[in-house]
Amino acid sequence: MTPFILPTSDKDFAEQLIRQNMSGYYDQLDMHWDSALFDSEWRTLESYQLVINAHPVGLLCINQDTEACYIRELQIAPQWRRQGLGTAAIHYTVDRARKLGIDTLRLRVFCINPAVALYERMGFHIRKTEDNTHYMQRRIF
Repeated sequence: MTPFILPTSDKDFAEQLIRQNMSGYYDQLDMHWDSALFDSEWRTLESYQLVINAHPVGLLCINQDTEACYIRELQIAPQWRRQGLGTAAIHYTVDRARKLGIDTLRLRVFCINPAVALYERMGFHIRKTEDNTHYMQRRIF
């Protein structure tokens, strides 16, 4: 299934989806949501909704520097997972990075998150692991 990937400024949708998806990991890792940090980071990101049938079902947030393009958030609503939406979002990010002349993608993911398998299938490898987090990277050719 191919979603429309559209720019968004809907911070409330983004925060709700992230909190819904990540609460189990936060609980397991004894972490707490920081709304002030989310607010400050939200302003620095290019944010996109993944839309199916005119309904937002996912979120992609990216940013870049001279070294790499970073996937800062990739969240899919639970009922829409395992339908290719994450893959479509990664392909979108690859295309975006190419247009910017960037040849490296990076992301962070909790070690206990099953999305690690998706990222590995998409060509990412673990650069380092620190504080229950994998730092992953892939080159764009």
